[in-house]
Amino acid sequence: MLGRRWYTPWLFLAPALAVAVTVLWAPLANTTVLAFTDARALGGGAFNGLDNFTRISADTGFWHALGNTALYMAVVVPLLIVLPLLLAVLVARKVPGVAAFRAVFYTPVVASMVVVGLIFSWVLRSDGLVNQVLTALHVITEPLPFLTDSSLLLISCMAVTVWKGLGYYMVIYLAALANVPGDVLEAATVDGAAPVRRFWSITVPLVRPTMVLVGTLSAISAAKVFAEIYIMSDGSAGPGGQAKSLVFYIREVGLGVDGEIGYASALSLVLFAGTIVFSLLSLWLRRRNEGSAA
Repeated sequence: MLGRRWYTPWLFLAPALAVAVTVLWAPLANTTVLAFTDARALGGGAFNGLDNFTRISADTGFWHALGNTALYMAVVVPLLIVLPLLLAVLVARKVPGVAAFRAVFYTPVVASMVVVGLIFSWVLRSDGLVNQVLTALHVITEPLPFLTDSSLLLISCMAVTVWKGLGYYMVIYLAALANVPGDVLEAATVDGAAPVRRFWSITVPLVRPTMVLVGTLSAISAAKVFAEIYIMSDGSAGPGGQAKSLVFYIREVGLGVDGEIGYASALSLVLFAGTIVFSLLSLWLRRRNEGSAA
Protein backbone atom coordinates (compact mmCIF):
# COMPACT_ATOMS: atom_id res chain seq x y z
CA MET A 1 0.00 0.00 0.00
CA LEU A 2 2.81 2.36 0.87
CA GLY A 3 4.47 1.53 -2.42
CA ARG A 4 1.35 2.54 -4.34
CA ARG A 5 1.13 5.84 -2.45
CA TRP A 6 4.70 7.04 -2.83
CA TYR A 7 3.38 9.82 -5.03
CA THR A 8 1.02 11.25 -2.39
CA PRO A 9 3.50 13.78 -0.96
CA TRP A 10 4.33 14.91 -4.47
CA LEU A 11 0.67 15.65 -5.13
CA PHE A 12 0.69 18.08 -2.22
CA LEU A 13 3.96 19.61 -3.39
CA ALA A 14 2.91 19.83 -7.04
CA PRO A 15 1.19 23.27 -6.88
CA ALA A 16 4.13 24.89 -5.07
CA LEU A 17 6.63 23.17 -7.38
CA ALA A 18 4.69 24.32 -10.44
CA VAL A 19 4.78 27.92 -9.20
CA ALA A 20 8.49 27.67 -8.32
CA VAL A 21 9.40 26.25 -11.72
CA THR A 22 7.28 28.78 -13.61
CA VAL A 23 8.17 31.88 -11.63
CA LEU A 24 11.70 31.11 -10.40
CA TRP A 25 13.62 28.30 -12.04
CA ALA A 26 12.48 28.68 -15.65
CA PRO A 27 13.27 32.45 -15.73
CA LEU A 28 16.61 31.79 -14.03
CA ALA A 29 17.51 29.15 -16.60
CA ASN A 30 16.43 31.44 -19.44
CA THR A 31 18.46 34.33 -18.01
CA THR A 32 21.50 32.08 -17.68
CA VAL A 33 21.26 31.06 -21.33
CA LEU A 34 20.72 34.64 -22.53
CA ALA A 35 23.74 35.84 -20.54
CA PHE A 36 26.01 34.05 -23.00
CA THR A 37 24.37 35.54 -26.10
CA ASP A 38 24.10 38.91 -27.81
CA ALA A 39 20.30 38.82 -27.62
CA ARG A 40 18.50 42.11 -28.14
CA ALA A 41 14.89 43.14 -27.91
CA LEU A 42 14.63 43.45 -31.71
CA GLY A 43 16.69 40.42 -32.67
CA GLY A 44 19.95 38.58 -32.19
CA GLY A 45 20.63 35.75 -29.83
CA ALA A 46 23.87 34.30 -31.17
CA PHE A 47 26.22 32.68 -28.66
CA ASN A 48 29.08 35.05 -27.73
CA GLY A 49 30.77 33.15 -24.90
CA LEU A 50 32.08 35.30 -22.07
CA ASP A 51 31.97 38.56 -24.03
CA ASN A 52 29.20 40.01 -21.85
CA PHE A 53 31.11 39.29 -18.65
CA THR A 54 34.31 40.72 -20.10
CA ARG A 55 32.38 43.85 -20.98
CA ILE A 56 31.15 44.17 -17.40
CA SER A 57 34.69 44.57 -16.08
CA ALA A 58 35.15 47.71 -18.22
CA ASP A 59 31.63 49.11 -17.87
CA THR A 60 31.83 52.37 -15.90
CA GLY A 61 28.04 52.48 -15.65
CA PHE A 62 28.02 49.12 -13.91
CA TRP A 63 30.70 50.12 -11.41
CA HIS A 64 28.95 53.40 -10.65
CA ALA A 65 25.65 51.61 -10.05
CA LEU A 66 27.43 48.99 -7.95
CA GLY A 67 29.00 51.74 -5.86
CA ASN A 68 25.61 53.34 -5.26
CA THR A 69 24.18 49.97 -4.26
CA ALA A 70 27.07 49.28 -1.89
CA LEU A 71 26.63 52.72 -0.32
CA TYR A 72 22.90 52.08 0.01
CA MET A 73 23.56 48.81 1.81
CA ALA A 74 26.25 50.33 4.04
CA VAL A 75 23.81 52.96 5.32
CA VAL A 76 20.50 51.10 5.35
CA VAL A 77 21.54 47.72 6.76
CA PRO A 78 23.06 48.94 10.06
CA LEU A 79 20.03 51.18 10.65
CA LEU A 80 17.64 48.29 10.00
CA ILE A 81 19.59 46.09 12.40
CA VAL A 82 19.67 48.58 15.27
CA LEU A 83 16.53 50.72 15.05
CA PRO A 84 13.97 47.87 14.86
CA LEU A 85 15.67 46.19 17.83
CA LEU A 86 15.37 49.34 19.93
CA LEU A 87 11.78 49.73 18.78
CA ALA A 88 10.99 46.11 19.63
CA VAL A 89 12.43 46.54 23.13
CA LEU A 90 10.15 49.55 23.66
CA VAL A 91 6.94 47.94 22.42
CA ALA A 92 7.68 44.58 24.08
CA ARG A 93 6.72 46.04 27.43
CA LYS A 94 3.31 45.06 28.74
CA VAL A 95 1.72 48.47 29.18
CA PRO A 96 -1.76 49.68 28.26
CA GLY A 97 -2.11 50.62 24.61
CA VAL A 98 1.12 48.99 23.44
CA ALA A 99 -0.78 46.90 20.87
CA ALA A 100 -1.92 50.10 19.16
CA PHE A 101 1.68 51.30 18.93
CA ARG A 102 2.73 47.98 17.39
CA ALA A 103 -0.01 48.31 14.78
CA VAL A 104 1.03 51.88 13.97
CA PHE A 105 4.68 50.94 13.53
CA TYR A 106 3.73 47.95 11.35
CA THR A 107 1.36 49.91 9.07
CA PRO A 108 4.10 51.04 6.60
CA VAL A 109 4.96 47.39 5.95
CA VAL A 110 1.57 46.63 4.40
CA ALA A 111 1.56 49.81 2.33
CA SER A 112 2.58 49.54 -1.31
CA MET A 113 6.02 50.90 -2.15
CA VAL A 114 4.42 52.82 -5.01
CA VAL A 115 2.08 54.58 -2.60
CA VAL A 116 4.87 55.21 -0.09
CA GLY A 117 7.17 56.55 -2.80
CA LEU A 118 4.52 58.92 -4.10
CA ILE A 119 3.75 60.19 -0.60
CA PHE A 120 7.40 60.91 0.13
CA SER A 121 7.78 62.53 -3.28
CA TRP A 122 5.00 64.97 -2.41
CA VAL A 123 6.45 65.58 1.05
CA LEU A 124 10.03 66.13 -0.15
CA ARG A 125 9.49 68.13 -3.34
CA SER A 126 10.55 71.77 -3.48
CA ASP A 127 7.11 73.02 -2.38
CA GLY A 128 6.45 69.99 -0.14
CA LEU A 129 5.80 69.79 3.56
CA VAL A 130 9.42 69.39 4.68
CA ASN A 131 10.72 72.41 2.78
CA GLN A 132 7.75 74.51 3.87
CA VAL A 133 8.31 73.65 7.55
CA LEU A 134 12.06 74.27 7.36
CA THR A 135 11.45 77.58 5.60
CA ALA A 136 8.84 78.63 8.15
CA LEU A 137 11.29 77.84 10.96
CA HIS A 138 13.98 79.87 9.15
CA VAL A 139 16.25 76.84 9.03
CA ILE A 140 16.71 77.26 5.27
CA THR A 141 16.29 80.21 2.93
CA GLU A 142 15.55 78.21 -0.22
CA PRO A 143 14.09 74.74 -0.77
CA LEU A 144 16.44 71.78 -0.46
CA PRO A 145 16.65 69.67 -3.66
CA PHE A 146 15.75 66.36 -2.04
CA LEU A 147 14.56 64.87 -5.32
CA THR A 148 16.77 66.65 -7.84
CA ASP A 149 20.20 66.34 -6.25
CA SER A 150 21.68 62.87 -6.71
CA SER A 151 23.18 62.67 -3.20
CA LEU A 152 20.07 63.97 -1.45
CA LEU A 153 17.93 61.69 -3.61
CA LEU A 154 19.83 58.62 -2.45
CA ILE A 155 19.56 59.75 1.18
CA SER A 156 15.82 60.35 0.76
CA CYS A 157 15.37 56.88 -0.75
CA MET A 158 17.35 55.36 2.13
CA ALA A 159 15.02 57.10 4.58
CA VAL A 160 12.01 55.58 2.79
CA THR A 161 13.55 52.09 2.88
CA VAL A 162 14.33 52.35 6.59
CA TRP A 163 10.91 53.81 7.43
CA LYS A 164 9.08 51.07 5.55
CA GLY A 165 11.21 48.24 6.95
CA LEU A 166 11.12 49.24 10.62
CA GLY A 167 7.86 47.47 11.41
CA TYR A 168 8.74 44.27 9.54
CA TYR A 169 12.03 43.72 11.34
CA MET A 170 10.47 44.88 14.62
CA VAL A 171 8.13 41.88 14.47
CA ILE A 172 11.09 39.54 13.90
CA TYR A 173 12.85 41.00 16.92
CA LEU A 174 9.68 40.73 19.03
CA ALA A 175 9.66 36.98 18.37
CA ALA A 176 13.32 36.78 19.43
CA LEU A 177 12.73 38.88 22.57
CA ALA A 178 9.91 36.53 23.58
CA ASN A 179 12.53 33.78 23.91
CA VAL A 180 14.81 35.78 26.20
CA PRO A 181 14.54 34.10 29.64
CA GLY A 182 12.67 36.39 32.01
CA ASP A 183 14.37 34.92 35.06
CA VAL A 184 17.77 35.98 33.74
CA LEU A 185 16.58 39.56 33.35
CA GLU A 186 14.99 39.47 36.80
CA ALA A 187 18.21 38.16 38.34
CA ALA A 188 20.18 40.96 36.66
CA THR A 189 17.66 43.49 37.98
CA VAL A 190 18.02 42.12 41.49
CA ASP A 191 21.79 42.38 41.16
CA GLY A 192 21.38 46.08 40.41
CA ALA A 193 22.00 46.06 36.64
CA ALA A 194 20.56 49.15 34.97
CA PRO A 195 18.27 48.78 31.91
CA VAL A 196 21.05 49.78 29.52
CA ARG A 197 23.43 47.23 31.07
CA ARG A 198 20.79 44.49 30.89
CA PHE A 199 20.21 45.36 27.24
CA TRP A 200 23.88 45.16 26.24
CA SER A 201 24.90 42.26 28.48
CA ILE A 202 21.85 40.01 28.18
CA THR A 203 19.43 40.99 25.42
CA VAL A 204 21.91 41.72 22.64
CA PRO A 205 23.96 38.49 23.03
CA LEU A 206 20.79 36.36 23.11
CA VAL A 207 19.28 37.97 20.00
CA ARG A 208 22.56 38.12 18.06
CA PRO A 209 21.53 35.28 15.67
CA THR A 210 18.37 37.23 14.90
CA MET A 211 20.45 40.33 14.27
CA VAL A 212 22.45 38.36 11.69
CA LEU A 213 19.19 37.21 10.09
CA VAL A 214 17.85 40.77 9.96
CA GLY A 215 21.14 41.95 8.50
CA THR A 216 20.95 39.30 5.80
CA LEU A 217 17.35 40.04 4.84
CA SER A 218 17.85 43.81 4.84
CA ALA A 219 21.07 43.53 2.83
CA ILE A 220 19.43 41.40 0.15
CA SER A 221 16.53 43.84 0.01
CA ALA A 222 18.87 46.84 -0.22
CA ALA A 223 20.89 45.15 -2.97
CA LYS A 224 17.70 44.93 -5.05
CA VAL A 225 16.54 48.50 -4.42
CA PHE A 226 14.71 49.93 -7.40
CA ALA A 227 11.18 51.15 -6.71
CA GLU A 228 12.18 53.90 -4.28
CA ILE A 229 14.69 55.43 -6.70
CA TYR A 230 12.48 55.04 -9.75
CA ILE A 231 9.35 56.54 -8.19
CA MET A 232 10.97 59.37 -6.25
CA SER A 233 13.10 60.44 -9.24
CA ASP A 234 10.23 60.06 -11.71
CA GLY A 235 12.23 57.40 -13.54
CA SER A 236 15.36 59.51 -14.07
CA ALA A 237 17.54 58.42 -11.11
CA GLY A 238 18.47 62.05 -10.54
CA PRO A 239 20.52 64.43 -12.72
CA GLY A 240 22.43 62.42 -15.30
CA GLY A 241 21.20 59.20 -13.72
CA GLN A 242 23.80 59.53 -10.96
CA ALA A 243 21.61 57.80 -8.36
CA LYS A 244 21.14 54.57 -10.30
CA SER A 245 21.20 51.34 -8.33
CA LEU A 246 22.39 48.09 -9.86
CA VAL A 247 18.85 46.86 -10.50
CA PHE A 248 17.95 50.25 -12.00
CA TYR A 249 20.95 49.96 -14.35
CA ILE A 250 20.04 46.39 -15.34
CA ARG A 251 16.52 47.53 -16.21
CA GLU A 252 17.89 50.45 -18.21
CA VAL A 253 20.22 48.20 -20.19
CA GLY A 254 17.57 45.56 -20.89
CA LEU A 255 14.65 47.88 -21.65
CA GLY A 256 16.53 50.85 -23.08
CA VAL A 257 16.74 52.00 -26.67
CA ASP A 258 19.15 49.22 -27.65
CA GLY A 259 17.36 46.59 -25.56
CA GLU A 260 20.50 44.58 -24.77
CA ILE A 261 18.77 41.56 -23.26
CA GLY A 262 21.90 39.40 -23.29
CA TYR A 263 24.06 41.94 -21.50
CA ALA A 264 21.31 42.70 -18.98
CA SER A 265 21.04 38.97 -18.28
CA ALA A 266 24.78 38.81 -17.60
CA LEU A 267 24.46 41.74 -15.19
CA SER A 268 21.58 39.95 -13.49
CA LEU A 269 23.68 36.83 -13.05
CA VAL A 270 26.44 38.88 -11.42
CA LEU A 271 23.91 40.35 -9.00
CA PHE A 272 22.46 36.89 -8.33
CA ALA A 273 25.90 35.41 -7.67
CA GLY A 274 26.79 38.24 -5.32
CA THR A 275 23.54 37.72 -3.42
CA ILE A 276 24.20 33.99 -3.07
CA VAL A 277 27.75 34.58 -1.79
CA PHE A 278 26.52 37.15 0.72
CA SER A 279 23.72 34.84 1.88
CA LEU A 280 26.13 31.94 2.40
CA LEU A 281 28.49 34.19 4.35
CA SER A 282 25.63 35.39 6.53
CA LEU A 283 24.48 31.81 7.10
CA TRP A 284 28.01 30.87 8.20
CA LEU A 285 28.11 33.83 10.60
CA ARG A 286 24.72 32.91 12.02
CA ARG A 287 25.73 29.30 12.65
CA ARG A 288 28.95 30.49 14.22
CA ASN A 289 27.03 32.81 16.56
CA GLU A 290 24.58 30.05 17.45
CA GLY A 291 27.47 27.69 18.17
CA SER A 292 29.25 30.20 20.41
CA ALA A 293 25.99 30.96 22.23
CA ALA A 294 25.44 27.28 22.86
